[in-house]
Amino acid sequence: NETAVTEFILLGFSSNPVLRLSLFSLFSVLYSASLMGNALVFMLICLDYRLHSPMYFFLCHLSIVDICYASNNVPHMLGNLLGQGRTISFAGCGTQIHLYLIFALTECVLLAAMSYDRYVAICHPLRYILIMNWRLCLTLAAVSWALGFTFGTLQASLALQLPFCGPCKVDHFFCEILAVLKLACTDTTVNKVLIFVVCLCFLLFPLALILISYLYILDTALRSWSVAGWHKTLSTCGSHLVVVGLFYGNAIFMYMVPGSDNASGREKVLSLFYSLINPSLNPLIYSLRNKQVKEALLNLQGRKRVF
Repeated sequence: NETAVTEFILLGFSSNPVLRLSLFSLFSVLYSASLMGNALVFMLICLDYRLHSPMYFFLCHLSIVDICYASNNVPHMLGNLLGQGRTISFAGCGTQIHLYLIFALTECVLLAAMSYDRYVAICHPLRYILIMNWRLCLTLAAVSWALGFTFGTLQASLALQLPFCGPCKVDHFFCEILAVLKLACTDTTVNKVLIFVVCLCFLLFPLALILISYLYILDTALRSWSVAGWHKTLSTCGSHLVVVGLFYGNAIFMYMVPGSDNASGREKVLSLFYSLINPSLNPLIYSLRNKQVKEALLNLQGRKRVF
């Protein structure tokens, strides 16, 4: 019974009103924290000239990705929890899929570029300014966005061209591509193969590059035999490793580990890490605990007091 689909129904979370209200309160706090934290990091990097370095340049792009990532589907999810309607138009669903893939794939490449920056900073400190020049930084950032947009658009367009059958109930809190593919009236093998290939290119390959970079960093730290060297390595790379572990670990488990047909609960929980938890944690573990960012924040507060 193939139909011309005009809207989808997002089943979301529990139908229990008390639980929905509790989830709304929790998710609202996390969403507000992610917006304010990432916006603060972006503003500090733009305003303080001491943060105009390659590391903070990539952090600035990461903050932009996290803000857009969370804002893509969380507002609609919050409205769903308040009972403001669970339907979403076909165009709105396609937009969610498209933007979700673009920002996710862009962040995959950005994290790899940031690990290369840390590798050069620790393993080749005397050549850091020469290697990590602004031309290379702009190129890496542009490539990250270009690859994310290209492959995100490709996957989204192939998924939205499929015929769908009613009732189009998406067992998720937003239009996640795997959940939408389950509603297709035709074979989705090509789509799933493409998703797997993209995961190989954007998850396993960047993760391998990141691990290789940190092996070289660890080797350099071991050969330094100094407390100062170890402290610099841990303070510089520890937070990045936490972000990498959360991001790539969840993505690999979600898209590359086979699951049962009733794995929607697992997919919803893992998607929450991308939509809410990671964007709210990144400013804390990646930027705001950094000494230079703290000094920039104190300087900004001092300026406000003067005015």
